[in-house]
This record gives sequence, C-alpha cells and structure tokens, in this order.
Amino acid sequence: MTPLSMKRMRAGLVILGIISLVGVFGYRLAGWSWLDSVYMVVITLSTVGYKEVGSLTPALQIFTCLVIVFGVSTTLYIVGGLLQMMFEGEINRALGMRRVSREIERLRDHVIICGFGRMGEILAGEMERQNKQFVIVEDDTDRLAEAAALNYLSIHGDASEEDTLERAGLEKATTLVTTLPRDADNVFITLTARNSNPDLQIIARGEYESTEKKLLQAGANRVVLPAATGAFRMAAMITRPSAVELIEVVAGRQIAEVDVDEFFLPKESLLVGNTIRDSKAGSRHNLLIVAIRRGGGDLEFNPPAHHKFEAGDSVIIMGRLKNIEGFRSEHGV
Repeated sequence: MTPLSMKRMRAGLVILGIISLVGVFGYRLAGWSWLDSVYMVVITLSTVGYKEVGSLTPALQIFTCLVIVFGVSTTLYIVGGLLQMMFEGEINRALGMRRVSREIERLRDHVIICGFGRMGEILAGEMERQNKQFVIVEDDTDRLAEAAALNYLSIHGDASEEDTLERAGLEKATTLVTTLPRDADNVFITLTARNSNPDLQIIARGEYESTEKKLLQAGANRVVLPAATGAFRMAAMITRPSAVELIEVVAGRQIAEVDVDEFFLPKESLLVGNTIRDSKAGSRHNLLIVAIRRGGGDLEFNPPAHHKFEAGDSVIIMGRLKNIEGFRSEHGV
C-alpha cells in the first residue's frame, strides 16, 4: 500500500466515523433510544432499505437525507481507496513496462543479455562499469525483480521467441550474449537472433565441448565454455602463476583502475596515418599497446613502434582507466 492510498483510506474512515456519530446523536436528540439511533444510522449508511423504527418529522427527514448523501459519498470514497490499493500495483507495473519500452526504443548499438543468472549478473555489472548500454531478457520473475532493483533495463519473456528479442531492440543491437545454463536454449536463441539480424555479434555460453560446434553452426561468433575456461585457468595457476597474476590485474576487480580496452579507429581519428611512436602512448600516457587487428584479420601482438595506424584498425591497449580515457580523448577514438 502506497502513502497515497493509505492516506485516502484513513481520511475516509475518519470522516465516516464522524458522520456516524453525528447521525447517532442527531436521532438521539430527536427522542429515539440509543439502540434505535445506532440501528437507523447503520441501515441508512448501508442503504439496505429497511423500514424506519420511528416516525420521521420533516426536519428529521432532511437530516436523514444529509446522512445518506455524506455517508454514501464517504463510503464510495473508501471503496475507491481500497480499489486503488488493490490495483495500483498492476497499474504501476504497466507504467513501468511502458517506460522501459520507451527507453529501449531509444537505444542504439547496445548489448542484449539473455539470462540474468550468475553469469548474466556479472556480465551486466561489467557492462555498467564500462558505461555500455544493455538490456536484460529474463523469463524468471524473481531474477527479473533483482535486475529491476539494480535499475537495469530488463524485459520479461522467453529469449528464444523472436518477438521478445524484438522488444529488446534486436535490430539496433550490436551484440547478443546468451548465458542460459541449458545448451539447447542457447542454440535456439542463437538461431533466432542470427535469422533476425545477420550483422549481429553473438556470444554464446556452452556447457559441453560438443555443443561448441552446434553453436557456431547456429550463427554464434564466439562460444564460451565456462567449465573448460575454469579448468585451463586452474592449470595455469599451477604452471604459470605469474602470468595468471598479470591477467587478474587486468580482469579482476581487486586491483582498481587497471584495465584492457579495445577501440575501433574511425577515418577521422587523429591516430590514422601516425605510428605507435608518434602516438606517445607509453611516454605520455603510460599505456601499453598490446595488439592491433587490421581489417578484421588476425591479431598482431606487440606491434613495433614504427607500425602505422589505419582507419578500421581495432587497437587493444592496457593501462589505468584514467590514462586510457585521456588517450582516447586526445586522439578522437
């Protein structure tokens, strides 16, 4: 119950109580007994239409009319407050869904996260940290409520249904990530999304290695196998502990501000035509250019200082967040 409906109910009950007391005392002053006075007020306010217990003078008739008008009006007011209390939750939910729909309609180049389980929640938190717009699609109402409590844009529905993905802005999205625990669901979502948007980047979760091929055939660009990834990382902790520590510096949240960023070079970027040495990424910004992907080809790790940037390059850079932001601002990327 909201404060507005609570206030309405209280005010109505107080007014009804006052009208009832005035009515009882009015009939009592007219010479009726206390029981008859109470009885008369009850049948008058309830409008049941029983016969009066005593004769009504013209003045008492007017008094009774006033009791009926004010009493019935107050009762209707209380009933309205009760209905408001019962239905305002549904109304607010409908308004909230409409607000979410309008916000999703305004999104461009966003990410669609299918499933708000453990992986989906971590992924959404990272997207928020990176200021990347995203929409969550979840069929479980409890998990959906958790997403809404975090002020994440989220819609209720089955992600394998085409209309659900359309409501999430599939046509305008750049990436879809499906994180559901069942491989069959992820395969079906991948098929649906790929048929609707051929240019979409799809990253799919798979529980078994045998599913990876199916997901790729269904249209996924990347497949993540959490079990295999976790096992490889544990093995690396044993055989290459220092390398794993470096990865945790980059990917973990326990060491603040250190990150790896990737950006695409538009034609108007000031970096285009210049070399890595000219960019002064290391000397001025204390950053490390880790790799460059040219024209959608293979990654070139640790490119030399004389490497020239070209429009369309994807640059992977490592360093502190504030330094990365300064570098991107200076060179228009």
